[in-house]
Amino acid sequence: QIQLVESGGGLVQAGGSLRLSCVASGRTFSSSAMGWFRQAPGKEREFVAGLSPKGLRKVYEDSVTGRYTISRDNAKNTVYLQMNSLKPEDTAVYYCAADTAGGLGPKIRLKNEYDYWGQGTQVTVSS
Repeated sequence: QIQLVESGGGLVQAGGSLRLSCVASGRTFSSSAMGWFRQAPGKEREFVAGLSPKGLRKVYEDSVTGRYTISRDNAKNTVYLQMNSLKPEDTAVYYCAADTAGGLGPKIRLKNEYDYWGQGTQVTVSS
């Protein structure tokens, strides 16, 4: 079992940056693929970025490509999401999630692929 706790959200002006962290407890973190999702008010939760267990493969949603970077430190049981050039439309609650199956396959963008979720952290970008 994995427990996930996100942090690092906040209020930032458009064009600014934030770095989200997600600390995991549990022995299966290093063998799990990790993902970040976000959910804006009144919208479905959507995929943002995914990362393979060793951090060698990364997948991004088109609207964040070139602005966001996902990374992990398995020694610290932590996955990060560096967000640059933030836009008001990036405003959402951001969630990290673990896929204990481990692969970064074509289903990595699907919510149902993930076994464990954090509680979320709010990111608000003002114009």
